[in-house]
This record gives sequence, structure tokens and C-alpha cells, in this order.
Amino acid sequence: MSLTGRLDAYPTPVLATAFATFVAFLGIGVVDPILPKIGQQMGASHAMVELLFSSYILVMALAMLVSGALSTRIGSKNTVLLGMALVAGFAALCGLAPDVLALAVLRGGWGFGNALFTSTALAIIVGLSTEVAEAILLYEAALGLGIAAGPLLGGVLGSASWRIPFFGTAVLMAVGFLTTYATVSDPETREEKQTVRDVLAGYRSDALRTNALVGLTYSFGFFTILAYSPLTVADLTSVQLGVVYFAWGALVAVSSVFLSTALIRRFGEIPTLGGTLVGMMAVLAAAGLTVGTTALLAVIVLSGVCCGVANALFTTLAIESSPHSRAVSSAAYNCLRWAGAAVAPVLAGYLGQTYGLATPFYLAAAVVLAGTLYLLVRGSDIRDGLRANASAGHASAGD
Repeated sequence: MSLTGRLDAYPTPVLATAFATFVAFLGIGVVDPILPKIGQQMGASHAMVELLFSSYILVMALAMLVSGALSTRIGSKNTVLLGMALVAGFAALCGLAPDVLALAVLRGGWGFGNALFTSTALAIIVGLSTEVAEAILLYEAALGLGIAAGPLLGGVLGSASWRIPFFGTAVLMAVGFLTTYATVSDPETREEKQTVRDVLAGYRSDALRTNALVGLTYSFGFFTILAYSPLTVADLTSVQLGVVYFAWGALVAVSSVFLSTALIRRFGEIPTLGGTLVGMMAVLAAAGLTVGTTALLAVIVLSGVCCGVANALFTTLAIESSPHSRAVSSAAYNCLRWAGAAVAPVLAGYLGQTYGLATPFYLAAAVVLAGTLYLLVRGSDIRDGLRANASAGHASAGD
């Protein structure tokens, strides 16, 4: 079965979870085109505005420590539903926020709900599918489409008021909640109960730790593009910004599904990841060089190619190179990479307003360079993990 084939080849619960994933990640980018408007109307600095992303990401990272443990106790479906309910509730409250600080706190609650959802949704999609690789691609496609649609929704609805996109997201997540409740059930094979200690123990795996640390540096660059760059093109309207980031997200989705598969087949996982990081570094440097010109818009859009390939690769490697369960692997990987990325938006906002708009892009390029060098030195950890799991799979098949 191929993702490029008929979607009805996937079980209904898998498609329902994929739709919910689409809505969940739609909520990440919905803020993008309205950031300048929020800052202007609330008289907030760039750093304060960027708290909307940093609080969201930081809480999401920390919540990953308990999300895996929770899902093995109350079940994947209940964990996903709880996360979706929290997202819908906090999204609606964001639309009522009186100031930036309150909005940032509420975004943190939104991040907690999203953490419960995202770490468990992948486990459901993989657990209810027959092909792990195809299931991950479906998840990444839903993720990419959500990231693409979010800015467009935010731009269109935000042209009237910055509050409306939050209410729109809440309604969509409520629909996703009802769909998931009606169609999704827990995978037949339920994972053993996990604890926070089990998640932390996951970092003993060289493959998981290396993948997460490199993912941390990539995520720093990713959120510099997604969260900070809208403030450097603030002369555009909300709708215009929405179109720019929709185009970016569309490339993320297409690249994660089609290009990543072709590159992995041609070059292998580690070389493809290394090349993608080099491309990301070049894009960030180009963004710094083109700040203040219309060329920056093209750079932002084209960065979606690197982001799409990297997203698919990191997620695949987190599951397929780790010796631990899906719940532990996903939680440990996401916790570390999101924690590192949390500082990127607010730091970029401060540096951009203090030392020049180009500075955050150059810093992000340097961080991604560090990750690339680390991959060059420790990439064998991930490769060994892939081989070990492949050998274990063949051994199980032969028993």
C-alpha cells in the first residue's frame, strides 16, 4: 500500500486520527500571520510576542515526560481525547485573553494538551496500521498539511480580528474530538505501563539520544523560521502572511511524503539527514542575508523543502532506531527536541529587536551547523540502532 494511493485503503480510525493530527498542528501555525497584529494592538515587544510560541513549546516538551506514561495507563484513545479537549478549551480561552502575558500562559495550556495528543496519535496510527513506514508518512502528511493550513486560516480569519483564529481552531478541534471518540479504539496490542523514569531511561539509548540531540538543533532552526520570521515581514497584511506560510507548509507536506522517501531510497537515512541539515543551514543564512527584501519571502517558502524532509526523517528514526517501546521512544525524543527549541522564539525576538533582524537567522544557522557536526561524529549510533532493530525484526519473523 502506498500513501499516494487511495486513502480509503487506510482503516477509518487511522484516518480519523490523521484528521485530528491535521487540526492539532493547524493550531501551531495559526498564530503566525497574526503575530504582528497582536504585538501592535497590545503594545508588546518582539520577545513578549514570541512568548506565545516559547511557552507553548516548553510546556509541550515537559508534558512529553508524562504523556507516554499516561497513555499506557488510561489507554491511547483516552489520552488523545484528553489532549484534544484541552486544546479546544485553551484555544477558546486564548480568544478571550486580555493581554500578551495571559495569552502566553493559555498557550502553555494549549501546549500541554497538544503534547498528550501528538505523542499518542503517532502510536495509534502506527499501532492500527500494517506498515510502519506508510503509517509514519500518513502522520507526517497530516502534520504538514496542518502546518500549511494553520497560517492560511489564521490569516483569513485574523484579517477581521486576531481573536477569531483561536475560536476557529477550537471549533475544528471539537469536531476532531467527536470524530475520534466515535471511530477510534485502542490498538489491540497494548504497551506495558510506563513511568517518567522509563522515559528518562530512554536516553541511555545512543541512537535515541543522538537523534534527539540533532533534532534539537534542527528544531531551533525550524522555529526560528516559523515563529520569528513573521515579525521581519510585518508590513504584509495578515492574509498575505497567511498565503506565504501556507505555501511554506504545503512544501513541508509534499516534501515529507514524496521527497523524503525518494531521498532515503537513493542515499540512505543518515546521508539524507546530513544533507538536509546542510540545506537548512544554508536557508537560514540566506534568510539573514535577505532580511528587509522581498527575496526573504521566497527563502521562507523554499525552507519548507528542508523542513518536510527533516520532519519525516527525525520521526522515522525516533521509532525505528530506538530499542524502546513506541510510547517511550516518541516521548523521550519529543521532550528533548522541543525543550531545546523552546528558547528559539523568545531569544530570536529579543536578539532581532536588539541587535538587528538578521541576527537570529545567523544564530540558528550556527546551531544547525553544530547539529550537523554532531551527526557527522555520532551518526553511527543511529545507524547501529536501525541495524539492531532490523535484525530483531528478521529474527522475530523467522521464529
